[in-house]
Amino acid sequence: MRLYDAAVAPNPRRVRWLLAEKGVTDLEVVVVDIPAGEHKQPDYLDRAGLPQLPALEMDDGTWITESIAICRYLESRYPEPNLFGRGPEETAVIEMWMRRAEMLLAVPFMLGVRHSHPGFAILEAQVPEVAAYNQRTALAALTVFDDQLAENDWLAGDRLTIADIVAYIGIDFARIVRLRPPEDLAHLARWVGAMRARPAASA
Repeated sequence: MRLYDAAVAPNPRRVRWLLAEKGVTDLEVVVVDIPAGEHKQPDYLDRAGLPQLPALEMDDGTWITESIAICRYLESRYPEPNLFGRGPEETAVIEMWMRRAEMLLAVPFMLGVRHSHPGFAILEAQVPEVAAYNQRTALAALTVFDDQLAENDWLAGDRLTIADIVAYIGIDFARIVRLRPPEDLAHLARWVGAMRARPAASA
């Protein structure tokens, strides 16, 4: 298998984190230069279909993009430690918190960064109002996660799952525009510290 990766982008980092949690090292990694537009070149687009990263080339030549689709596939190939759920009930809870993390935190924080950080101006026409709205939306949603973490060590229960990975990477990405969770969210702060302390955080 071959993983097409970009160090700065948050979505490829999800895959790297999952691989690190599972101890997978037998994957070839191809670094794609986003500022240089390598993900928009015909040879890449012909195989990936869209100018997106990450992308995974499977052993049979099939290509998939979308970070969660890639993570689900890798979960099936490397099932331990389990990150997507065992049994229908746990799987549903993890899916719920992963979706909340994606929609309420990760996407707004990503848009807040892409439309405000000068380094991302090369990717698209930045709209300050889009940045401000999404940053406010994501910061307001943090209370939902703080409440959940008041009763649980991790977002979906008693162990780290893909929901934690998605949420943390969205929050951590916002640091490049100096956007951090409010200090009064003590449960969230405890969880952020636990995530940052994991060896996979440097993946």
